[in-house]
Amino acid sequence: MRINHNIAALNTYRQLNSASTGQAKSMEKLSSGLRINKAGDDAAGLAISEKMRGQIRGLDMASKNAQDANSLMATAEGALNETHDILQRMRELAVQSSNDTNTSADRSEIQKEISQLIEETDRIASTTEFNTKKLLNGASGLKVSDGTQIANASSGPSTKQGTYSVDVTSATLADFAKTGTATGATASATVEGAGTLTVNGVDISVASTDSYQDLADKINSSVSGVVADFEGAGSTFRIRTADVGASQSLSVTEGADIIAALDYTSGGTPLAATGSNASGLTAGNFGAGATLTYDGNDVKVNGGNADGLTFSLKDTTTDTNITVNGSLSFHIGANEDQTMNVSINAMDSTSLGIKGVDVTTTTGAESAISTINDAIESVSAERSKLGANQNRLEHTINNLGTSSENLTAAESRIRDVDYALAA
Repeated sequence: MRINHNIAALNTYRQLNSASTGQAKSMEKLSSGLRINKAGDDAAGLAISEKMRGQIRGLDMASKNAQDANSLMATAEGALNETHDILQRMRELAVQSSNDTNTSADRSEIQKEISQLIEETDRIASTTEFNTKKLLNGASGLKVSDGTQIANASSGPSTKQGTYSVDVTSATLADFAKTGTATGATASATVEGAGTLTVNGVDISVASTDSYQDLADKINSSVSGVVADFEGAGSTFRIRTADVGASQSLSVTEGADIIAALDYTSGGTPLAATGSNASGLTAGNFGAGATLTYDGNDVKVNGGNADGLTFSLKDTTTDTNITVNGSLSFHIGANEDQTMNVSINAMDSTSLGIKGVDVTTTTGAESAISTINDAIESVSAERSKLGANQNRLEHTINNLGTSSENLTAAESRIRDVDYALAA
């Protein structure tokens, strides 16, 4: 028997303390639901868990960002839907005004509605906004100073911000592949004689009683990609390709003298014409080292500050500018630089080229149809771009949700308590 030390009591006391500590830890875990409540519980596990928590919360916020971005683009696209309706009505009015059943007074009344529709297009472009941010004024995309000279302008991912001068007055527009223009035939005039006219390999039977309009109708209905019409004031019969550019070709052979002033009879050399691409723009205006690629009237800038900028030439009357502003950046990931950029081009009447549309004359109304067609194409391209990005964001949101769910499950296995073990 020892007097100074009660070993049995000390052992009991130690075991009691150990049990109390273990019980306290288990109660802490059970009450909090966490296996790791402090760094001492599992230092490495805590570090891994906190990194995962940062990712999870970042993914959840990125999902919200993507939803907000989707809402912004839906707002812009919805406004452009109304712009489309306006342009379709303007085109309808232009077709109406081009008919000579209308008097000058009638066309003046039609012009009143056209003018109001142009003003409404500008109002939509200047007032459409999301969270006070203007969407259709070109502040987050591209703006053209004169849409009557160029159309369908679009920047690329490498295009730097800035204003680029387009010297269209120095340019030559692309041309069709076409027959000569010296026939001098009117629509009602009778062809030179009967025979077979072969256009791009398609044989067309022509009667001696056919008028040039009859011949034009036969060509238009028989030969794909070729148009027969009357150039200028309608006094010159012409056969041309439907599109312009160096890729267009036309071959015409006559089995007998059919078309006035053109002699491609059997044994003669058939007409073999090719179109031409646009040319003449100053590449240096787009930055040092820039080169231009032409495809018909479509122009693409390669290299320089404006690398990736594309546009189509419409007219060569007045030099114009293209201003490229910064795009909208949407943060759609949990980490740095996980973003997507979307530009929304200006959709006002000046950028669309409809500012000066005038249907008070037959000639003006006819010209307005093509001008409005170009504007409709520009709005369609913008809406398609927005729709494609919206569809992309739907997948982004789904992916972010899946990633957040899986990371949450992984973080739970590290940090949450297992109630069956409570350890």
